[in-house]
Amino acid sequence: MATLTVPQSVPSAAEDCEQLRKAFAGWGTNEALIISILAHRNAAQRKLIQETYNQSYGEDLLKALEKELSSDFERAVLLWTLVPAERDAFLANEATKMLTASNWVIMEIGCTRSSHDLFLVRQAYHARYKRSLEEDVAYHTSGDFRKLLVPLVSAFRYEGPEVNMILARTEAKILHQKISEKAYSDEELIRIVTTRSKPQLNATLNHYNNEFGNAINKDLKANPEDEFLKLLRAAIKCLTCPEKYFEKVLRLAINKMGTDEWALTRVVTTRAEVDMQRIKEGYHRRNSVPLDRAISGDTSGDYEKMLLALIGHGNA
Repeated sequence: MATLTVPQSVPSAAEDCEQLRKAFAGWGTNEALIISILAHRNAAQRKLIQETYNQSYGEDLLKALEKELSSDFERAVLLWTLVPAERDAFLANEATKMLTASNWVIMEIGCTRSSHDLFLVRQAYHARYKRSLEEDVAYHTSGDFRKLLVPLVSAFRYEGPEVNMILARTEAKILHQKISEKAYSDEELIRIVTTRSKPQLNATLNHYNNEFGNAINKDLKANPEDEFLKLLRAAIKCLTCPEKYFEKVLRLAINKMGTDEWALTRVVTTRAEVDMQRIKEGYHRRNSVPLDRAISGDTSGDYEKMLLALIGHGNA
């Protein structure tokens, strides 16, 4: 359900590199040429372009882009050009460095990537930062946040479709009991959320809803101001219907007084090859405005053109 538009016949990586080199040459950078190439290549093609550029010109393509571009457009192009696992490693590392660790970004990566993808993120993190993702997350978080986030990024969930209905019933009861006791960070509750496969978790939550008459996230709203509960609800949403979660992140990023470009760039670059089509449909339904129009109304210039190209908008 991606929306990335890749042309029928893609030039060779060497030709793409030659064109990018041209875009950097001369007096001004040719941003339109950069967008026309990079925004229309999939992850494997972008990786090959990076490797070929390095071999042909002895320079790292990302460093070349950094030199030529600036501000939000630069961030969008750089994040997009990175291999997905390296992009996630970069975003997670950046999140652990913020003064208030950006728990949401870490949670997002832990909950919405497949087991294999998350494994690749941990490998990329090792290679790039010479530390483990788990140790950085543990060091930069504390209390209940640490209890939830470390197992989320360490998980290697079962990815198959099998579901155990007896287990779903038992664990729905455990969840209900813990929530009734307001034991929101109880290790049993955390264990279920952070280790069960997504189909198993869905079965458990459906059972919870049928048995106790409320969706679990409704029961977790006991204290709407509680930051941990907000994160726990978001984690459950990410695990069960990520496109709804990302629609909300986009809605909040665009409808703020002043756009939250970091959130906008992150969602577009990380979901363009995954489920952007579903996110767009959800956005249109929820806001009665197509996402491309909302982005156009809130951004401008090359940054706007890059985002529109990535969400698969016409001829951007």
